[in-house]
Amino acid sequence: MTNSELRVTDKTRLIRNPARGSYDRKLAYEIIDSTPMCHVSYVIGGEPYITPTFQWRDGNDIFWHGSSASRFLRNVAGASVALNVMLFDGIVLARSAYHHSANFRSVTIFGQAVQLEGDEKTAALKRFVDGLTPGRWETLRPMTDQEIKATAVLKMPIDEASVKLRDGAPADDEEDYALPVWAGVIQVSQAVGDAIPDDRNLPGVEVPDHVSGFTLG
Repeated sequence: MTNSELRVTDKTRLIRNPARGSYDRKLAYEIIDSTPMCHVSYVIGGEPYITPTFQWRDGNDIFWHGSSASRFLRNVAGASVALNVMLFDGIVLARSAYHHSANFRSVTIFGQAVQLEGDEKTAALKRFVDGLTPGRWETLRPMTDQEIKATAVLKMPIDEASVKLRDGAPADDEEDYALPVWAGVIQVSQAVGDAIPDDRNLPGVEVPDHVSGFTLG
């Protein structure tokens, strides 16, 4: 394994359709950085759970946050978790129902969640806010000690992980290409819409550049 590769294990090795798999770290980071949402799965009392939340990357680590009172976060600190980030790119319509599929890009990461405390947690929250909307942190009221205490931040290394993706046209059985059935891809993309101001914004407050110029990825 080189520094540019993710670690291949029994968890990350793709058995079905291995051609759709990749262990390229750069590709994984591009997918992670393209969307702020993820799903984190974990086990509490022998039962599986999965939770959607915000994620952000700093170097070779991935971070997520939530309420310190959350049963989810109280239980995953120090425990093994699986985290997935996915981008849905299209519906693949084939000439048979069996070969219908989806175009997508996905990263799945396995590891042990580490809970941050003190200045490290505050710094991570700043990176989260400024990562979404560069420069916004300095425009806000400072977080109170109670707000920081009420917020949990966790991280884990992006190490034991894999990328899975599909793109392109449908892959039909050869004889089905002679059928008079439309086939192709309905493209899907995430898009940034107009910023809607809060009705209680003070008069004269201008839309900041980090709002008007907001982009994903």
